[in-house]
Amino acid sequence: QGQLAESGGGLVQAGGSLRLSCAASGSNFGINNINAMGWYRQAPGKQRELVAAITRGGRTNYVDSVKGRFTISRDNAKNAVYLQMNSLKPEDTAVYYCKIDRVIGPEYWGQGTQVTVSS
Repeated sequence: QGQLAESGGGLVQAGGSLRLSCAASGSNFGINNINAMGWYRQAPGKQRELVAAITRGGRTNYVDSVKGRFTISRDNAKNAVYLQMNSLKPEDTAVYYCKIDRVIGPEYWGQGTQVTVSS
């Protein structure tokens, strides 16, 4: 079994910062069974999009709209992935989801956390 616990969303003014966290727990996330980790977001009326991803070796990629503002990181010892979001803009408003790919077995999605940026 396994589950993901997300935290860190909220309401912030434009230009502010938030840090999202996602921690995986359970036997399905045993030793060396976590592969890539990522953050997605879905705004009202829009499709879910990849925001940032990080490989097991630490290689990262970002959607163009967040480059230079967001930083993804992971702590393999804690089975956790983080998203530091700086210089937030109203267009960053969305529900943010973490996704964890496993070496063996299907991927897991977090429950989602709301991020609202006011202008």
